[in-house]
Amino acid sequence: MDSSAWLSYFAGDKNAAAFAKAIEAIDELLVPSITLTEVFKCIVRQRDEDVALEAIAHMEQGKVVSLGSALAVEAAVYGLKHKLPLADSIIYATAKKYSAVIWTQDADFKVLPNVKYFQKAKVL
Repeated sequence: MDSSAWLSYFAGDKNAAAFAKAIEAIDELLVPSITLTEVFKCIVRQRDEDVALEAIAHMEQGKVVSLGSALAVEAAVYGLKHKLPLADSIIYATAKKYSAVIWTQDADFKVLPNVKYFQKAKVL
């Protein structure tokens, strides 16, 4: 699950329902540790720390995957190969390691294999 999917889910926006089934399948849910950082930072900025901590507690019900040295190197390789920003390369490497599907609203993932991409709602 990419950070954009988590943020959509927590915000209850138009794509939240699309992400809900995957997020709520706790036994199958992988949570790259970088998504904890991104989601916490975004929610604190928009709301407050208590709300952010509640979101993180929900995320931690899944399997949190830490960034070890081997995964970090794989992320660098995928980042260079697919021109991904740092966090996205870590998320992609994590998904590849576990043969998982990435659920996202992030266009950086749009053309990659094993990605369920949903266009982000336009803000009026």
